[in-house]
Amino acid sequence: MLRLRHSVLAQLLSSPSASTISPLHRLFSAAAPAVSPNPSFAVDDYLVATCGLTRAQALKASPKLSHIKSPTNPDAVLAFLAGLGLSDADIAALVARDPQFLCAKVEKTLAPVVAGLTGVGLSPSDIVRLVSLSPNSFRCRSIVSKLHYYLPLFGSSENLLRALKRNSYLLSSDLDGVVKPKVTLLRECGLGACDIAKLCSNQPGLLTTNLERFQVLVACAEKIGVPRGSRMFRHALRAVASFREEEIAARVEYLRNTFMWTDGEVGIAVSTFPLMLSRSKESLQRRSEFLISEVGLEPAYIAHRPVMLGLSLEGRLRPRYCAVKFLKENGLLKRDPNYSIVFRETEKTFRDKFICPHKEAAPHLEEDYDAACKGQLPTNFRFTQAKNGL
Repeated sequence: MLRLRHSVLAQLLSSPSASTISPLHRLFSAAAPAVSPNPSFAVDDYLVATCGLTRAQALKASPKLSHIKSPTNPDAVLAFLAGLGLSDADIAALVARDPQFLCAKVEKTLAPVVAGLTGVGLSPSDIVRLVSLSPNSFRCRSIVSKLHYYLPLFGSSENLLRALKRNSYLLSSDLDGVVKPKVTLLRECGLGACDIAKLCSNQPGLLTTNLERFQVLVACAEKIGVPRGSRMFRHALRAVASFREEEIAARVEYLRNTFMWTDGEVGIAVSTFPLMLSRSKESLQRRSEFLISEVGLEPAYIAHRPVMLGLSLEGRLRPRYCAVKFLKENGLLKRDPNYSIVFRETEKTFRDKFICPHKEAAPHLEEDYDAACKGQLPTNFRFTQAKNGL
């Protein structure tokens, strides 16, 4: 496979201007001289032997490249991709996903795109990730103007690339007709730049859905008790984004029955922690059984402190409960703890309050707690007995 020297590419990227095309032209003229149409040129063989595709992938891709009669342009594209830093495996995956990338013009399209992306602040590694995530958009020069808009919206190239991994349609969507009206509506709902960046990074599909659907989601967020302008509105939109209106109502009803909440209590819980709507039924059922049946918390107590439902059951709730239970049973706690605080405290704070002060009286507590956090809790949920029979 043809490869550009990285030093040459670095020189080109360091000066993203129209003059970039001239060195590229000389480079590719030397590396891949003009070849006359070759009647014996077989696209599928080229895809296998030169691009690294499997035979099955090549047979699927070759109809899209049937007009190619020589390897001249594909060779130049492969050399360009290698010079960007893509590995052979990366290039094979890209070509299999978007065979027509081999038809892109290096001097007219790819080189100006790279120069433009460098100009808006993308690093070479960012560009490599971008071309792998959205090759069809990368071979359109409009990608540069779209990144001029998206980078400030998402707050960083990392946020944008994470969003593109979840939804590559961001780069093919019409900015003025599809994306910008949603951003305007989000701002009208009271979301600031930071909230919009976080929401769109986690739910990029919100920006590419149709406006009517988006307005329905805004209405659903309000219906579950989270008003526009609330600091929880971003979380409410994220919670309802994946469901139809009737599904949301069914999930609210499931919460009511599972946690034995009244209408008022389920409303308080959902509006305080809307992301509970996105939890699986199995996850919610297990937390209900643990908090109500095992820990002994009242449904109303949970409804007013629903953030507990978002914490890991096996990695946090159960190990901490067992540690505190052991301390209570062995007379090492002066008063009953507030479990909402116990569960929500940082790991360091929890250890400082409930583990470290008891190392002498309960020498195995820390070891047992660490094991419990790794899922190695004994079936009877009891820790090693404290020293002196405590």
